[in-house]
Amino acid sequence: MRLPGASGPARGLAPLRRRPKQLTEAPALFQSGAGSPLVGAAGPRGTGRATGPVGGQGVLVTGQRATLHDVAELLEERAPDREVTAMAQRIARRLAIRRPRAERVERGAGRLASVPYRYRSDDIDLDRTIEVLAERPVPEDTDIVVRERMRSRRAVVLVVDVSGSMRGEKARIAAATVAALSADLSGTGDQLAVVAFWSDAALIEPLAGHEPAGRVVGRLLRVPARGLTNVHFGLAVAHAELARSPARRRAAVLLTDAVHNAGPDPRELARRFRELHVLVETDGEHDLPLAADMARLGHGRLARITTHRDVAPALNRLLR
Repeated sequence: MRLPGASGPARGLAPLRRRPKQLTEAPALFQSGAGSPLVGAAGPRGTGRATGPVGGQGVLVTGQRATLHDVAELLEERAPDREVTAMAQRIARRLAIRRPRAERVERGAGRLASVPYRYRSDDIDLDRTIEVLAERPVPEDTDIVVRERMRSRRAVVLVVDVSGSMRGEKARIAAATVAALSADLSGTGDQLAVVAFWSDAALIEPLAGHEPAGRVVGRLLRVPARGLTNVHFGLAVAHAELARSPARRRAAVLLTDAVHNAGPDPRELARRFRELHVLVETDGEHDLPLAADMARLGHGRLARITTHRDVAPALNRLLR
């Protein structure tokens, strides 16, 4: 099977600025052995023959053929540069998105529920309040029942472009993004997954995972440097991972310079996301028009970043 729109130009869009290399071999997906695989397995590289679902339940989610490997095969045994690793861990521990509690539920969003008064709503549920007061002749403030909108669970997949070298400011930006999203989603029942991609892709942390941000950053920085950039396949893996989640709000955040130079046009796949935001790195070569197209087609927002200090404010704008 193939994803609809996986070949040819994206419908109704201008041609890409650069002509990407057309890959003749199935991409590889590096994934943890736990759980069913995200993609069906292809035959050996270059054969183009699908061998059917692999392992576990063998669920073919993306419709994109790929060779399936354990993520342990990918990660470098040698630890990354100590200075870079220490810097990344500091960012992962300290950086967080700060949001006022009252702003965590958007006006009109979420389901309406009757809850004890917590100084946030003046919409009194009279029927429930009367029931409570009938049993408590000397009521307290919290015996009043009000209607509040309860925040819906979120599932977010961070899709990180690791083509080239994951060193210097690029490593800082990746670490800051993982840390900021982890801080925002932790303790709320929300889920965060991390996908790294180049010409292939790796599911570094699944939505069902519970690894601390520092450990996820360390694993991400152990992905060896790669050359080609297949944005389409990175998005395909993220889309499949989001499809597993029962969360009402499912979003992807793509961190990339958008220099797509291998594989199909990613814009057609961007249309399939409920919410796809793009953090485009503009400190070097980048393709801002492609990044803008993906954000627009993915019903999301675009933010430009040049250093790791831009990450948290940008994520606040994207995910508010």
